Amino acid sequence: MENCEKKFSKIYDKYIEKIYRFVFVKVNSQETAEDITSKVFMRGWEVFKERGDEIKNLSAFLYQIARNLVIDHYREKSRTQIISADFVPQMADPRTNIEETAIMHADLSMVKLALKDLKDDYQNVIIWHYLDGLSVREVSHLLDRSEEATRVLLHRALGALKERLIS
Repeated sequence: MENCEKKFSKIYDKYIEKIYRFVFVKVNSQETAEDITSKVFMRGWEVFKERGDEIKNLSAFLYQIARNLVIDHYREKSRTQIISADFVPQMADPRTNIEETAIMHADLSMVKLALKDLKDDYQNVIIWHYLDGLSVREVSHLLDRSEEATRVLLHRALGALKERLIS
């Protein structure tokens, strides 16, 4: 059991920021994002204790839990999903200077404004591939699509995002 706890602790450390960021962008509330992220890892731990090494793709496993919990959140609240243009909280990086930070914040705000009007699948592929750095293969597993279909979806999502950024 102790070995299992150590393994999951490493998984937690590796994915906590990415899962939180994904959830935050979806719910636009720090408190709600923290609650949902906590639930993701609690559910993940329960399954991991039972299956452990049977879980082949930990990233897809955790994102699927997060995705389901976000859907459950909106079902409970009976409201549509809206992404605010407010800045997504970031971890402080002492290597980044103030000017770079200001530029990044402005760019991110513009992207978030454009993202809010995109379809859910478009938002997901952009967040997972570009913000979280998942490969097309990993994103295709999350969406339960072929890699080719995921590439097409990503291409369409970027086109829609660019269109909104230009207008």
